[in-house]
Amino acid sequence: MQGENFINSEREIKVSFGYQCNSPRGIPCSAANGREIWSGSEMPRTGSFSCLSGAALSANATLANTNICNGVIGGEILPSLDSPKSFRRVPSSPSLPRLDILSSSLQSSISNLSCSSPSPVDSPETDSFLLKPMSAPSRTDSFLNAMEVQMAGGAAGEDRVQAVCSEENGWLFCAIYDGFNGRDAADFLAGTLYETIIFYFTLLDRESKQNVPTGNGCFEYFHDDSLVGNKAKPTYRIDGKNYASAESLMKKTADCKMEVSSDSFRHGVLDSLQRALSQAENDFLYMVEQEMEDRPDLVSIGSCVLVVFLHGNVMYTLNLGDSRAVLATYDDANDMGRTEKLKAIQLTDIHTVDNEVERTRLLHEHPDDSMPVVAGKVKGKLKVTRAFGVGYLKKKKMNDAVMGIIQVHNLISPPYISTEPSLNVHTISRSDHFVIIGSDGLFDFFSNDEAVKLVLSYISSNPYGDPAKFLLEQLVIKAAHSAGFSKEELMNIPAGRRRKYHDDVTVMVIILGTNHRTSKASTCV
Repeated sequence: MQGENFINSEREIKVSFGYQCNSPRGIPCSAANGREIWSGSEMPRTGSFSCLSGAALSANATLANTNICNGVIGGEILPSLDSPKSFRRVPSSPSLPRLDILSSSLQSSISNLSCSSPSPVDSPETDSFLLKPMSAPSRTDSFLNAMEVQMAGGAAGEDRVQAVCSEENGWLFCAIYDGFNGRDAADFLAGTLYETIIFYFTLLDRESKQNVPTGNGCFEYFHDDSLVGNKAKPTYRIDGKNYASAESLMKKTADCKMEVSSDSFRHGVLDSLQRALSQAENDFLYMVEQEMEDRPDLVSIGSCVLVVFLHGNVMYTLNLGDSRAVLATYDDANDMGRTEKLKAIQLTDIHTVDNEVERTRLLHEHPDDSMPVVAGKVKGKLKVTRAFGVGYLKKKKMNDAVMGIIQVHNLISPPYISTEPSLNVHTISRSDHFVIIGSDGLFDFFSNDEAVKLVLSYISSNPYGDPAKFLLEQLVIKAAHSAGFSKEELMNIPAGRRRKYHDDVTVMVIILGTNHRTSKASTCV
């Protein structure tokens, strides 16, 4: 296949990892060089995925984050999490010790930053971000209970990638944080969001036990509307059914008092993801407020967010911005052996001004502002309409902290950038083949269909290869051709200058293990 001899790949591909689940007999995965990268005990497979590969290519020149949160993120948290070339086994902590470190670094009266209650970032009552501490629940009986997990991740340019796997408990967490105007927001997410999500998942488990209506293990989960702070409401999509709000979903299950549907539990997971993101946003903007006098650039730094969480045979997605999750699936009525019958289904929304729905929403939410979109960007600054961070487009006092061309003129009715995510649930079937998760840099060069066909052709002829890395190699070839260079010439252009020709690109490919066609595939590197 093309791209096998990718020039300078080890120098430029900053992240490249792979994972293969144990077979039913517990056979470990061996890398191409013969090294065993995961050695597990014999156990039955409970998850719906068999393999994962991840890779990231840098284009932006960015300094490694060392001083965010007084250096705690870059100096203490991320080094313990990052493993850019392979998965490694790490303890699964129920008490969020990494986030507890943060609380001591912030000059505030908050006794426990990691356990503060989410609150609307645009509300006058929360300008001081006074957050209420609460005790961390035990994860002993959680549906995510795990003594240890496998973790990989790292940074390439302003992108960050994470993958966390508990094969014995049947779940996989994958996230791409596509930073912009700097890497601080992406680094903050990489250092805190996974733990915050696990915290809220554990709260969900505790709350479910307090609201069990019968002894059959089912429970009712109630959404707290006080946690929704921005004007743009989240989009709930469960197995192709749209729910405009938590209330509409609860009405659907209101007549099932004694036997709550699985939709209720799934909504609880989606709500936990949203609450965790809101928590992270509050914590980050609080940190920005503390440090913006010394670092005013922090108010303009933000990140897109894409989280894919597989639990059993259910896949949950959360996204802000323009990263994508694309499912490759077959039509059961067709011959599954034919490449052209594989369909690409986009599981995530694209939050940019080019999306007519987002553009219309933005105009509707700012009726007193005649120019919310300037030169194809929100207030002339950002193409994305939903993102993490970017406080100067959300809070006037943060905009006032910067001067010159960075400052937004006529900030009439903030916030202009929403932090309300799109949320989706998909039940994995035997027809589903794999999922491509990528930052927008990938889709600058390939459509959803093209990316799916490339991955399928590669894994068909290279069952023990690395499809994520292959996609990056193909992207470099296409970017070089578009610029009139050879791939060697393009890759010899230093990061920063090379941003003219392609963006930072992060890709993960998850091979879905319920599909018998992929049961022997491996993406170990």
